[in-house]
Amino acid sequence: MKILVHPSYFPSIATFAAIVQHEVIWEAQDNFQKQTYRNRCYISTDKGKHMLNIPIKHVGGKEGRQKYADVSTENSYNWKKEHWRTLETAYRTSPFFEFYEDELRPLYEGNDNSLYNFNLKTIEAIAGCIGMDIPMEKTKTYEVEPSTYFDARFLVDAKKEKNWDMAPYTQVFEERHGFIPNLSVLDLLFNEGTNTLNYLESLPLDLKNA
Repeated sequence: MKILVHPSYFPSIATFAAIVQHEVIWEAQDNFQKQTYRNRCYISTDKGKHMLNIPIKHVGGKEGRQKYADVSTENSYNWKKEHWRTLETAYRTSPFFEFYEDELRPLYEGNDNSLYNFNLKTIEAIAGCIGMDIPMEKTKTYEVEPSTYFDARFLVDAKKEKNWDMAPYTQVFEERHGFIPNLSVLDLLFNEGTNTLNYLESLPLDLKNA
């Protein structure tokens, strides 16, 4: 099944499982919407579930909405440095952080302005870490109801979280907060390492009834 998906910031485990289990085409013609995984992801810290949010340059006045592919990140303050420092603090004691940090750190040292392209880079980076290729085909027109692909764009909605059947794995702060499901795929990678791909392939996803 070929699915239509929004590229998001270090996608949730459910979204990355969908990417692993299906052939993907990326939505590139939609308008940007707030409160979605387009510019946020969730990790686990010593204080519990924590949001990493990418600031964007808002377009106002007559311009109104803007296409997701045209959104620029707000780099007037160094959010990349802040995000990487938070990841280091949260996961430096995880089994695999040191194993992958050299592959991921460069993402936080570049001068990216395009949110869309940066998100695709985070997805490619994870794919490289787990040893798989990610297709880069993008839509050329916007369809409210896609005729050729299964519409999995709902996965980007951070406010309508589905109750996925997710097998627990060991998390850094599990003793303090219990198992927190469907965080960013980063949480799975840093804790499960070489087992990440197997976990994603085995995750039961019923997208049609989600």
